[in-house]
Amino acid sequence: MILPVLFLMAVRIQPDSPAVEYRQPQLAAGNGMVAMTYGAGKAIYFTSSQDNGHTFGSPVLVAADAVMSLGRHRGPRVTILPHAIVISSVTGKPAVADLRVWRSTDHGKTWLAGGAVNDVPGAAREGLFAIGSDPKGNLFAAWLDLRSKGTRIYGSRSSDGGITWAKNVLVYESPDGSICECCHPSVVLDQQGRISVMWRNEMKGARDMYVSSSSDGIHFEKAQKMGTGTWLLNACPMDGGGLALDDGGLVSAWRRDGQLYLARPGEQETLLGNGKDVALAVGKKGVYTGWSSAGGIQIRLPDAKTAEPLHREGAFVNLLALPDGTILAAWEHQGSLTVELLP
Repeated sequence: MILPVLFLMAVRIQPDSPAVEYRQPQLAAGNGMVAMTYGAGKAIYFTSSQDNGHTFGSPVLVAADAVMSLGRHRGPRVTILPHAIVISSVTGKPAVADLRVWRSTDHGKTWLAGGAVNDVPGAAREGLFAIGSDPKGNLFAAWLDLRSKGTRIYGSRSSDGGITWAKNVLVYESPDGSICECCHPSVVLDQQGRISVMWRNEMKGARDMYVSSSSDGIHFEKAQKMGTGTWLLNACPMDGGGLALDDGGLVSAWRRDGQLYLARPGEQETLLGNGKDVALAVGKKGVYTGWSSAGGIQIRLPDAKTAEPLHREGAFVNLLALPDGTILAAWEHQGSLTVELLP
């Protein structure tokens, strides 16, 4: 076992068989619980911690033969609501895959499958989506949608904890006919339920990040480009970003070429470092970011001028702000998952 460079106390969650790989961990916190979902083959699993990520319980199978794909941020997502836990994933055969949810009302012991979120069958088959919630338990999901020629951002709101979903709404379509085809979107809801969605656009040869917000989940404001620079690229980098809220409002992290940036709407971006697959979270000390690089996972702590190594061989780090303001990180490593509390 290769220990993290930055910290030496880590929890490792390992499969029972070396033939099985755990991939794409995603974290959520609430109701005194830290929840984690991940994929293994075509199965979706759930595990939870009652001690802020120091230990995790035995994995629970949420759904078998469900995941369409786990590559490039296509794994399941988990959200904790006041009276339920919701796991979401794009499932089914590639040509007809839909975004679906599973709900648990007994702290993750059992799971009940729900219907499709996308109201046109197969429209979510690209497999890239995001989901967020507000303190009242309202949910909003956004995904790369293929119901028409080209790729668009569509979304849907649920006001009953994921049991039913509203008519799908068009969040954004590029005037050039398609947004970037293979970069995952991000979603965040504030305390009042205001929804913000971020995605990588494709317009005039550029692949830059854009944000749009809505107070009702139906009418979205004019999309705003993040950062002042641009990335001219005739290909999809297959790399989205991260979106969060702090006292200053929206804050985002994303990649341009081989570099990663932090940006707020209407402001110039700040260079974080070199790498890909960036994640961010806002804790009591400020904004934390993490990403994959040639030297493994890098973590940049609030107010730090440079990043520090977290793990030499890990990848696809996910960051979570716990209710007490501390930050938990989870990542892939050699078929297992590692979880670590950051300072």
